[in-house]
Amino acid sequence: MDYSWINTTWSAVLMATLSTIGIYISLILFTRIAGLRSFSKMSSFDFAITVAIGSVIASTILAKDPPLYLAITALATLYVLQITVASLRGSSSMMSKLVNNEPLLLMKGTKILEDNLKKAKVTHADLRAKLREANATQLSQVKAVVMEATGDIAVLHHEDPDHELDNELLKGVRGWN
Repeated sequence: MDYSWINTTWSAVLMATLSTIGIYISLILFTRIAGLRSFSKMSSFDFAITVAIGSVIASTILAKDPPLYLAITALATLYVLQITVASLRGSSSMMSKLVNNEPLLLMKGTKILEDNLKKAKVTHADLRAKLREANATQLSQVKAVVMEATGDIAVLHHEDPDHELDNELLKGVRGWN
C-alpha cells in the first residue's frame, strides 16, 4: 500500500505554519480596518466576497501558490472592493440595483405564491422546513415569507391571527404590493 500521500517534510510544515500565521494576522488587520461588515451576508456581493476570502486563505495555507505576499495583496484587494462597493451602494441607486438582489415574497399570509416559488426555485418541502425552523405551529400564524436578497428565507409570523403586519417591514419586497 502506498502511504506517500500522508508524508511531508518538516520545511513544508514550517511553511504552512508561517503562511497560516501571516494570513491570519492579515485577516484580523483587514477586518479591523474594514469593519465587521466584511463577513456579513447583507447582499449576494457580500457573500461572494466572503467565499473569495475563504478561498484565498485556504489556497495560501495549503499550497505554495499563491505565495504569502501575493495572497495578502489579494486579500487587501478583496477588502478594498468590499468597502468601495458598500460605499457606492449607499450613494448610487444604480450600483445598488446592480449589486443587490431584490427580496421576493413567497407567502402572503397563508397563501403560497406559486409563481414566486418557481422564480426562487424553492420547493414546498423547502418552504415547510423554513416554517418549522421559524417555530410556526399553524399556517394561520404566518403573515409573510420572504426570500431575502442573501438567499435566506425569513418567516414573519405571530400567534394572534388578527395581528397586522407593518408594511414598512416589507418595503421593497417584490410581490408585496
